[in-house]
Amino acid sequence: MGVASTFAIISLPAAYATPSASAVISEVYGGGGNSGATLTRDFVELGNAGSAAYDLSGYSVQYLPGSPSSSSTWQVTTLSGSVAPGGRFLVAEAAGSGGTTALPTADATGTIAMSATSGTLALVSGTTALTCKTAADCAADSRIVDLVGYGTAVVREGSGPVTGASNTASVARGTSLADTDDNAADLTAGAPSPVNSAGQTPGSGDGDGGGGGDDPTQPGTVRIHDIQGTTRLSPLAGQTVTRVPGIVTGVRTSGSKGYWIQDPAADSDPRTSEGVFVYTGSVTPTVAVGDSVLVSGKVSEYYPSSTSQSVTELTGPTATVLSSGNALPAAVTLDATSVPSAYIPTAGGGSIESLALEPGVYAQDFYEANEGMRVAFSDARVVGAANSYGEMWVTVKPDENPTVRGGTLYSSYDQPNTGRIEMMSLDTAASPAADVGDELSGTTAGPLDYSTYGGYNVQATQLGTRVDHGLKQEVTRRQKGDELAVATYNVENLDALDDQTKFDRLAQGVAVNLSSPDIVALEEIQDDNGATDDGTVTSEATLTRFTDAIRAAGGPRYRWRYIAPTNDQDGGEPGGNIRQVFLFNPKRVSFTDRAGGDATTGTSVVKSRKGVHLTYSPGRIDPTSDAWSSSRKPLVGEFVFHGESVFVIANHFTSKGGDQPLHGRYQPPARSSETQRQAQAAEVNTFVKSLLAADKNAKAVVLGDLNDYEFSQTVGTLTDGKVLTPLITTLPAAERYTYVYDGNSQTLDHILTSPAVTRYDYDVVHLNAEFADQASDHDPQIVRIDVTRCRH
Repeated sequence: MGVASTFAIISLPAAYATPSASAVISEVYGGGGNSGATLTRDFVELGNAGSAAYDLSGYSVQYLPGSPSSSSTWQVTTLSGSVAPGGRFLVAEAAGSGGTTALPTADATGTIAMSATSGTLALVSGTTALTCKTAADCAADSRIVDLVGYGTAVVREGSGPVTGASNTASVARGTSLADTDDNAADLTAGAPSPVNSAGQTPGSGDGDGGGGGDDPTQPGTVRIHDIQGTTRLSPLAGQTVTRVPGIVTGVRTSGSKGYWIQDPAADSDPRTSEGVFVYTGSVTPTVAVGDSVLVSGKVSEYYPSSTSQSVTELTGPTATVLSSGNALPAAVTLDATSVPSAYIPTAGGGSIESLALEPGVYAQDFYEANEGMRVAFSDARVVGAANSYGEMWVTVKPDENPTVRGGTLYSSYDQPNTGRIEMMSLDTAASPAADVGDELSGTTAGPLDYSTYGGYNVQATQLGTRVDHGLKQEVTRRQKGDELAVATYNVENLDALDDQTKFDRLAQGVAVNLSSPDIVALEEIQDDNGATDDGTVTSEATLTRFTDAIRAAGGPRYRWRYIAPTNDQDGGEPGGNIRQVFLFNPKRVSFTDRAGGDATTGTSVVKSRKGVHLTYSPGRIDPTSDAWSSSRKPLVGEFVFHGESVFVIANHFTSKGGDQPLHGRYQPPARSSETQRQAQAAEVNTFVKSLLAADKNAKAVVLGDLNDYEFSQTVGTLTDGKVLTPLITTLPAAERYTYVYDGNSQTLDHILTSPAVTRYDYDVVHLNAEFADQASDHDPQIVRIDVTRCRH
C-alpha cells in the first residue's frame, strides 16, 4: 500500500490508493495454541513480490482488535533483516497451551496474542504504535505499507475484511502475492502454511546455512567473517545459518543474555570481524569460556537505539559443544599504534552503514571490524569514573588531549578523541571504584561489544588492577573582604524527599569546597515532593533542608530567592518542577526585592536618576517566549555589595536530549537540541544588551548549566557583540571542563561577565565529575569579583 492521495481517501474511505508491488502481509494466523489447533503459536508471514530485497530495518508489524474500543491500542513487534525477492519472512507471535507442531524458525518474534477470528494486522515503516482506529484514518497514515483486516475487522482494506479465519484456518494471499488493496478479494481462508526466510515449513527442521551435510558435529560452510562482512551490516542479515564454528570467549548472564564466539581461523581481510554475539534472550547460556561450539541461528542486526549503530548477532540459537578448555584466540591490541587518529567516516548526515569499512583510517571502523572479537589494552588511564553498573572509561592513547587531573579533554566537534573506550566488566562485583586519573594496571581483555550508551566497549573477562593515583577534591580559597564571590552549582534534582546524605554532601561542597560564596546560583532544585506530580511547585522544604545542612557544615545562614514555575512547564524530571534558585549570605550581600515577578511575567531593565534597576527582582527573562518552551526560564536578581549593584542571571538551558550520538550511524551527527539553546542564548544576550544600553558599566554575571560547550554556537550567540566574556576560556586549555561524559572532560557549566567586570579571580572546583562517588554529576565554579575596583 502506498501513500493515499486526498482524492482516494475521500472516494474510497476503506481502501488504499496504491497497492504494494513488493512487501505485503502474505498470511495471518491467530489460532495458534488454541483448542483444535495444530500449530502452537500465532504468526504473521510477510512476502516480497518485488525483484529486490526489501529492507525491514526500523519496521514493525502491528495488531489491533477487530472491534477496537476507545482504550484499544496497537500492539507492536519490531523487525530487522530483509525479505528476499519472492521470499517470505516469518514473525512468530504469542504461543498458546494447545497444538503439537512448532513453527519453523522465526525471522522475528513478538508476544502479541492475536484473535483467531477477527483482527487487523499492519506492516508499518516505523516502530511507533499507530493511533488510527478507522479504515479511513489508517488509509491516511503513510507509514502503513500494507494492512489486512480479517473476520469482522473495522479496520481493513477495501469493501470488507477477509472472512473464514479460525483456530484451524489462516487467511493468506495466493502465491503471486497480488495486492489490490481489497482484503476480501486478495486473501482467502485455508490451512495455516507458515514459511520462513530460509524456505522452511513446519517440521522441515533447521536449514544448513550453505552446506555441511547432516553430521551435527561438522561445521557448515558459513564462517563468522562471512556473517560480519565488510560493512556495518551483515550480508546474511535475515538468513538462518547452521553450525557456525567458534570458540566461546565471553558469557553474559544478566541483562541481554548470550555469549561471544570467535573463529580462530581468521581470513586475510582486516575488514571482516571473526567474532559475533550469540543472543539467548532470557535464557541463561549453558556454554563456558573455552568451549568449541557449532552454533545455528538467524543472522540479525540489533539496534540498541534509533540512531545507534547495530550489533550483528545470531538469534534463536542452538549450539553443540564439541570440546571444552580450548585456548582462546589471541586478543587484538588496542593502543596508540593500532587505533587510527581519525574518528569516523561521514555521509552528509546520512547512514554510514553501507560504506566499506576502513579500519586503517577511522577508529570507529577499526572497532567495527573487530566487533565481537577479543581485544585487550594494558596499563590504561581511567578517563571516566566507574559507576554502579561496573562501567568506566579508559584511554588507550595516554598522550591524547590530557587534562591536568588525568582525564581526556573534549575541545572540538571535528576531532573527537579516538583513544577513549568503555570498559564493562562481565562480573560487576569485580569492577573497581576507579576515579579519573587512576590506572588499570596490567592487561584488561574481553570481547568488543557496542551499546547505546557510549558505543563500542570491552566486555572484560580479564580485568587489570586498579592503581589509585590519589585524586582529591579541590577546595577553592575564601574570598577577601572586598571580593564578591558568586558561584554556580547543579545539584542534580535535589528535593525534600532525598536522603540526608545527599543534602550533607552537597552542603559540604558549598560550605567547604566553595568556601561559602556570597551568592550561589543553584540549578536543578525541585519542588518539595520531587517527582510526585500533584501540582506542588514550592521549594521551601527543599531549601530549608539544604540551607540547614550548609549551616551545619560550617557555612553561613543563607537566604534564598526564586520564582516558582507553572506546574509541569519547565522540563526536567516529570513532576519535579525544576528551577534555579539564588542563595545569598545576608551578612555579606543584600538582595534588592522588587515584587511582581512570577512564572509568566518577565522582568526588564529600567533607567532612572538613581541608576539602572530591574522592574521585578527576582524575575524571569521573557518567560512566555517559545525559546523557553518546556525548559527552565532564566532567573534574574539584583544584588548590592559594598554599595555597588550587581545583576546575576542564573540559567539552565535545555538539555542535549535528542541529539544523535558521536558514535551513531548517522554522520556527522545531528545536534537538533542546539536550535532551542541558541534561541535561549539570544534571549539572554538581548537582555544583557538592554542592561548595558541603560548603563554600559553595569556589572552583570551570567552563569549556570548551559548544556553546551565553550566552542559551541550557543556560547557564540550568548556573547554576540562582546557583551559577555566566558571565563572558562581564560583558563589554560587543559583545565576547561566541568563535566565528564563518555570519557570526555568537557564544559557544560559556565560563568560569563559583562565588560565592566575587569578584576576577578575564576576557578572551576573539581569535586564531583571525576569521581566514582559523587554528590552531583557537575562540578561547581566560582568567580570572585573586586567590585569596587572594576571599571566605572
